[in-house]
Amino acid sequence: MDNMPWLTLLMVVPLLGSIAVAALPSRSSALARPIALGVALLTLVIGVVATATSFTRGSSEQFQMVEQHEWIPQLGVSYALGVDGIALALILMALVLMPICLLAAWDDVPEGGARHKGYFALLLLLLPFMVGVFAATDVFLFYVFFEAMLIPVYFLIGMYGGERRQAAAVKFLLFSLAGGLIMLVGVIALYLQGPGGSDGFLLENLTGLEIGGTTERWLFLAFFIAFAVKAPMWPVHTWLPDAATAARPAVATLLVGVLDKVGTFGMIRFCLQLFPEASQWATPVVITLAVISVLYGAILAIGQRDMMRLIAFTSISHFGFIVMGIFAFTSVSQAGSNLYMVNHGFATAALFLIAGMLVARRGSKRIDDYGGWQRTTPVLAGSFLVAGLAALSLPGLSTFVSEFLVIAGTWSRYPVATALAVWGVVLAAIYVLLMYKRIFTGSPPVIGTAEAQDAASSDADLPYIRNDIDEGRRPLRLAAAVPDLGLREKAVVAPIIAVLIVLGFFPGPVLETLNPAVERTLQIVGISDTTPSVPADAGSTSGSDH
Repeated sequence: MDNMPWLTLLMVVPLLGSIAVAALPSRSSALARPIALGVALLTLVIGVVATATSFTRGSSEQFQMVEQHEWIPQLGVSYALGVDGIALALILMALVLMPICLLAAWDDVPEGGARHKGYFALLLLLLPFMVGVFAATDVFLFYVFFEAMLIPVYFLIGMYGGERRQAAAVKFLLFSLAGGLIMLVGVIALYLQGPGGSDGFLLENLTGLEIGGTTERWLFLAFFIAFAVKAPMWPVHTWLPDAATAARPAVATLLVGVLDKVGTFGMIRFCLQLFPEASQWATPVVITLAVISVLYGAILAIGQRDMMRLIAFTSISHFGFIVMGIFAFTSVSQAGSNLYMVNHGFATAALFLIAGMLVARRGSKRIDDYGGWQRTTPVLAGSFLVAGLAALSLPGLSTFVSEFLVIAGTWSRYPVATALAVWGVVLAAIYVLLMYKRIFTGSPPVIGTAEAQDAASSDADLPYIRNDIDEGRRPLRLAAAVPDLGLREKAVVAPIIAVLIVLGFFPGPVLETLNPAVERTLQIVGISDTTPSVPADAGSTSGSDH
């Protein structure tokens, strides 16, 4: 099993599945959903088997499941794949979230035909790109995956999104392409600094280069700007709220929960590993931007009236914590940041997908159009509450562990920045609890006398509002007329909440997988952990002194 090309298999299977779904005849388009779901589940099984048989936790090797073949030797480009603990954790997160998102998107395109099968083919097409971008150990190959994953996301937002979808898709594409083109200049310049040859873009051949101070700083900035856009960090974040609001909930989940992690993953894999001195040089500015992201995202989330936009701003705040932990350069903070990437993926998935279930019932994303739903949809309300508590890092849920590690690890080097960032935790409690209060407690909003008179009347008698998803007219129902979660929706929510609880109490296995890669990154950067200050006579106290 050691010679099995697991990572290639994880890309080929969903790629072939996407092609098969797209090639279905229009009269058989109903098969698109079960085929896409089956392929995603098969890919997950392959990923689990590969992890169990071919990945050793605590291994001294930097990368495992290694594959390397010549691709474009004239340009020094290789088809080179491999994973460490960080990449493996993110790939497994993507493999778990994909079938959940496909199940959540089951009724997103009910009309059938080419539009129906195209939607699920594009969703499935994201999976090989997500695996490839985390597994690539050739810098140019990484760039190819980095740019290629923009294509399905652009069409998923622009063709299948809600109101202002085209503007949001174009804005997403322009921001991402601008960052990617800047990084391409850095990739080429980095290659010219390296040994060249048929494998001159390999990460191992570009690590440890003696690059001049000014040149290294420019190269660092070329990579960092692209990753800051993708992360997203203030002030290059403005594409995210528009994209997440216009996209379908399943697409928003994959975009924010998985694809945006490429930004923070790239900072660790490329910025820190390839440009260690420049990373230390830029640290004060990066830490400042991270703290601004934490507070800015949280403050703006409080004032949002669109629930999808609110969730997007919470992610800007959470990404600020992740970046702060990465550039604090302690083993505790970096382990927390890497764990945070995984935990945030599941917590954000829960929020986006459950919010999507609310919108599907109500026909509106506006928080003010809700109220009193916990009395008639207790399972939906309880699921949303758990997801919200995970977003504010309640002890006992997975995000608490990672956020605590980031704060504790950063405090030893940057106490002022940490003290400011902690206010993001307080603000998180405000925006989460206020959103829950407005949606699920109190009395339903009264919009017109007809709605107030009879909540159980037929659809024809209910007032209408603009449907933000389908841009059509849909009955505006009161909570009394709304059904609770169905079996399919429970199958979507249950595994995510299970992960949030399990990792909240048992984060050890994931941390054991991440720690060797964290220690290796700190060794490359050349920074050791700060030593806690302990009184010299602390160990000489006799028993009689207690």
